[in-house]
Amino acid sequence: MRCKLPSPQWTIAIIVAIPLLSSVVATHALAAGANGNDVVTVHAQAFTDSLRAYGQVEPIALIEVRVVNPGTLSALRVVPGSVVTAGEALARITGPRMHSLLTAREQALHSAQAHEDAASQALEINRRLFATQLATRAAINAAQAELAAARAAALTANAQLREAQDLQTLRAPTAGTVMAVRAADGEQTLQGETILTLQPAGNLWIRAAYYGTDAALLRVGMTGSFQPVDGGVAIPIEVSAIAPGVATDGGRSAGLVATSNHVSATWVNGQWGTVTLAGPVRQMVVVPTSALILDRGNWWVLAHTAQGDRPQKVVPGPTRGWQTWIASGLHPGQQVVAQDAFLEYHRGIAQTYQPPD
Repeated sequence: MRCKLPSPQWTIAIIVAIPLLSSVVATHALAAGANGNDVVTVHAQAFTDSLRAYGQVEPIALIEVRVVNPGTLSALRVVPGSVVTAGEALARITGPRMHSLLTAREQALHSAQAHEDAASQALEINRRLFATQLATRAAINAAQAELAAARAAALTANAQLREAQDLQTLRAPTAGTVMAVRAADGEQTLQGETILTLQPAGNLWIRAAYYGTDAALLRVGMTGSFQPVDGGVAIPIEVSAIAPGVATDGGRSAGLVATSNHVSATWVNGQWGTVTLAGPVRQMVVVPTSALILDRGNWWVLAHTAQGDRPQKVVPGPTRGWQTWIASGLHPGQQVVAQDAFLEYHRGIAQTYQPPD
């Protein structure tokens, strides 16, 4: 079969069209090369700073249970980790010293009671004499004052005896957990000596240290969450206290408590986790991260103007994803080059260098 050749008219038309198409393609390619850098208009967006630190659960304060009077320690019934209730008996203080104290207090009470009885009898005698006009009103008043003083002395002596008896038993001042025991049965204790250390129940918080600009943003009342390293649900927390100064390592510590007392009861002393706080909301211009150019230790963007693209110095802020917030140097409504900005910025850089001889 023979192929049918195109007519001469079509052949001439094709020959003429090919150069025209090539010219159009070349022109379009040149235009794309000239305007190939995407330009975006920047806008201000809200940014919430997130302050992150590693924190540890620890007691707000510990209670040291001390001996008031010297004696011999006995019947110590707690060990580290024991959970005690308020007023629970922990140990007893016995021995010759305690016995001597109790004996002295009992004798003082007996003497005060005898003085009270004598003063009461003297007042009764003076009243009888006054009835027979053998005593004066002044004598009765003096006897009444003597009786009042004797009764007060007896009450004091009785209270002191009860105090000494109570001091024989060492009791927990509040509910909590025993952290450390520093004495054993049979040990001779001195006045004011610490027998054990108690961690009050529900008296835990988190200590976390922040550094740099994050430390300057700390405020009492800031809220956030605590995520334990061993997993589980994040616990809502808030800042309750901030250290007045900076530590030797340059950090500033904050004390954080749970917003729910029920949640804080599940904390364990020494537990570690990540503390995340919601910082202040700031309005800043946001640009694509690809628009930033680092040159000679400074950050720049190519601002697109009617006179062309020109470098503009900026101070970058936080970055999230492919976007970077600008702390200063750029205003909403400006246009910046977002694609191949680094190449455009350094276009013609070779012209600034002189080849060696």
